[in-house]
Amino acid sequence: MARKRKSKFKNVWEFFMIAVAMILGSFGWCAFLLPHKITIGGIAGIASVVQWGTGVPVQYTYLIINGILLFVALKILGWKFCVRTIFAVLVFAIATSILRQVFAEHALFADEPFLACVVGGVLLGAGVGIALQYNASSGGSDVIAAMIHKYRDISLGRVILACDLCIITSSYLVLNDWEKVIYGYIVLFVMTYFVDYLINGMRGSVQFFVISEHWGEIGTAINNDVERGCTVIEARGFYTGKKVGMLFIIARRSEARSIFQVIDEIDPNAFVSQGAVNGVYGMGFDRMKVAHRKKEAEEAVHNR
Repeated sequence: MARKRKSKFKNVWEFFMIAVAMILGSFGWCAFLLPHKITIGGIAGIASVVQWGTGVPVQYTYLIINGILLFVALKILGWKFCVRTIFAVLVFAIATSILRQVFAEHALFADEPFLACVVGGVLLGAGVGIALQYNASSGGSDVIAAMIHKYRDISLGRVILACDLCIITSSYLVLNDWEKVIYGYIVLFVMTYFVDYLINGMRGSVQFFVISEHWGEIGTAINNDVERGCTVIEARGFYTGKKVGMLFIIARRSEARSIFQVIDEIDPNAFVSQGAVNGVYGMGFDRMKVAHRKKEAEEAVHNR
């Protein structure tokens, strides 16, 4: 019962963080970028170009295109990602419809377009990065990036960058102003940096070696409280010759603090070694996204 309640609270917290991320991104877009007619990438960028060219409000174009894209992504990414992304898209659209009215005549940094594009890019990148951490996105190129990342070990930020460069460049057809296009490039690079920073920083992995006489209790607590597995290695002290259990743990970097808390509560005198890990693949972590040469060769022969 307690674990079920904990799981429900975790889901509520994750949806809350997704909502916060979308409001943060929408604020960056509506307060700093739209008033200056600075184009961004993704569906939001397409929606802004459509609004400047036809007068159709950005939230309508944003919702329609994302609806089509999510329908395609449903089979590839699954219900969990799509439900959260649908929630994120709706929050972003609602926040945008409200904030557009608030900042329509009161653009922040009205005389400083460069500063506006930097701040707006930071807020948008933070919003997208946080949403991706909770298995959601703001739609558009984020969904395309997530679909590609599922099968290939490619940086999410680079995928978004490739998709969005074309959208920003195409805005010249409506604005006829290369200065605005260049500002859009600046926003894109700032946003890409923050997405990569948040994704790689939070999803990075660490490994622990824990030597303690209370290794059994520590391992059980890490299994139950942190929900991470442990491997027990039989070790022997060189000087004392005493046998002891040594725990080997691989975890997300974001879980390191929880692991340290568990160890400190049970055995403050435990010997703990922590190290960074470049890549972890397998159950509970990333899947190896490599093409099988044998399979590719067979397909090539078949196609001939």
